[in-house]
Amino acid sequence: MDVYETIQKRRSIRKYTKQPVENEKIQKILDAARLGTSAANIQPCHLIVVSDPSTLKEAYKAEWFQQAPLAIVVIANEKAAWRRSDGLNYWVVDAAIAMQNIILTATELGLGTCWIGAFDEGKLRKALNIPKDYKIVAMTPIGYANEQKEPATDRKPLETILHKEKW
Repeated sequence: MDVYETIQKRRSIRKYTKQPVENEKIQKILDAARLGTSAANIQPCHLIVVSDPSTLKEAYKAEWFQQAPLAIVVIANEKAAWRRSDGLNYWVVDAAIAMQNIILTATELGLGTCWIGAFDEGKLRKALNIPKDYKIVAMTPIGYANEQKEPATDRKPLETILHKEKW
């Protein structure tokens, strides 16, 4: 599967089998996150692998989430990240790139994911003992899908979002 096919195939999965994810696949996913582009190559992101997503149930209560065999949480050191000349801090961009690499690599390896941003940050920070200087960007369950989804068809047509040369 090439990158474009992987992007087309990627869907949010909310039903998982009990089958454990092989360590080699987990390592490849984590390495893909590590290899993601980082502004000024500062690399402010950290990853937390949670082998029992039910430990996160206070921070994210969706029952389906706890059915996955594992979850990955992406965090970034806001103070260490690169800042643009207008002050825009790129910690969230770097972390989003890491998360995108995670979900695309998982898809390519035949695994399901679901990008989660709607969690209780305080409860998640406490559950995972995340230091104050770090921001939690997103998390995803990872596992073998127990549902089949067709490629997304609800995206805006390219001609409605594309501008050439100027707006």
